[in-house]
Amino acid sequence: MASTVTSAAPLTERGRLKADRRAAILAAAARLFAERGYAGVTIEDLGTAVGVSGPAVYRHFAGKSAVLAAILEDASRSLLDGADLVLAEAPDAERALRSLIRFHVAFALGQADVIAVQDRELEQLDPGVRHEVRSLQRRYVERWVATLAELRPDRAEVELRFRAHAAFGLLNSTPHSARTPGRRPADGTVRGILEEMAWASLMS
Repeated sequence: MASTVTSAAPLTERGRLKADRRAAILAAAARLFAERGYAGVTIEDLGTAVGVSGPAVYRHFAGKSAVLAAILEDASRSLLDGADLVLAEAPDAERALRSLIRFHVAFALGQADVIAVQDRELEQLDPGVRHEVRSLQRRYVERWVATLAELRPDRAEVELRFRAHAAFGLLNSTPHSARTPGRRPADGTVRGILEEMAWASLMS
């Protein structure tokens, strides 16, 4: 399936700096929310983490809830867009599933704080935003289920969906729970272990 890419207009220097600051705030917020919990972080904390005053954060976000919404919406859209790109480029279902696994492992290893925030703080979102995040997540899951259905036509869809969620549980929990230095192998080894275990859980 071919994908259509629309070229965005290049950012001005001011626009680039604004985008960089927004990204820095979101990265700091994900780390602080994961460490302290959403309720334990203030706007002033977010500003301090990126070297600005608390009120300066309001130039980028309406408030702390908007920061949380951006973290979870951006992550969910990134996963869905990434899955669509993987599927568009894969020549067959087996390689599509292996690529989906590699893609999700890379996300889990690189975004452990975001995953922790997703697990703990989703209910803090306003209902409309929470509905949008869950909708994006469901669409992401369905990409996996459709791919699995091609490989395992002998299995009921409800089982394939259960397997997909179980694989996400494995991939999402391990990087965050084993982040202490010396308590897990090198990242390259972890990546291989997680990919192998996810494949086994989906295809056994």
